Amino acid sequence: MMIDHFINIMTSGFLIGILISAPMGPIGMLCIQRTLNKGRTAGLFTGIGAALSDFIYCLLTGLGLSFIEGFINRNQILLQILGSIVLIGFGVYLFKKNPTRSLKPANDSSSTFWSDLVTGFLFTFSNPLILFFIIGLFARFNFLLPEFKYYHYFAGYASIIAGALVWWYIITFFVNKVRAHFNVRSMWLINRIIALLLMAMAAVGLFMGIKNYILSYNG
Repeated sequence: MMIDHFINIMTSGFLIGILISAPMGPIGMLCIQRTLNKGRTAGLFTGIGAALSDFIYCLLTGLGLSFIEGFINRNQILLQILGSIVLIGFGVYLFKKNPTRSLKPANDSSSTFWSDLVTGFLFTFSNPLILFFIIGLFARFNFLLPEFKYYHYFAGYASIIAGALVWWYIITFFVNKVRAHFNVRSMWLINRIIALLLMAMAAVGLFMGIKNYILSYNG
């Protein structure tokens, strides 16, 4: 029975880690952009930062589910507006950035990989609404069960971070394989396309946040 519990929670945790990372949102596009512009290590460190952020949100979900749900429900509109503004600002920065200045060999030690990790972490952490997705995944995979002990959860959370890291490893591997087929102009174009997509998603989020705020204020 104990082995069954370990297999169950580790399998569930690994799948949760992959599914949290898999949606190709802003952080996924940022990871691809950095892999193409700076090499695989920069993209991988960005993904690791995102995985650490998701891991912390998973811990918070498991430790304080009701408190977190209440906080987000009370501040959802504000969080959506602030997150959208941050995303628009980053999109503008990325649109103006010249990717040729950041092009480096994949093994260039001068690349600021730790800053890639930190920005990947902060970029993902600035979207606490992912907690609702995590709550749904925890419920879907029965990750929180009364018969599980602390050592089961230790293995389960370790599997979550493992699943997320495997996902980012695979993504950066494949993107890096096609990296040689992109010239300077195509990288510049990808930079701008990604920036426009980021700003478009942020604009929609900002519009919906302001609209919901007005409706709630009038209501």
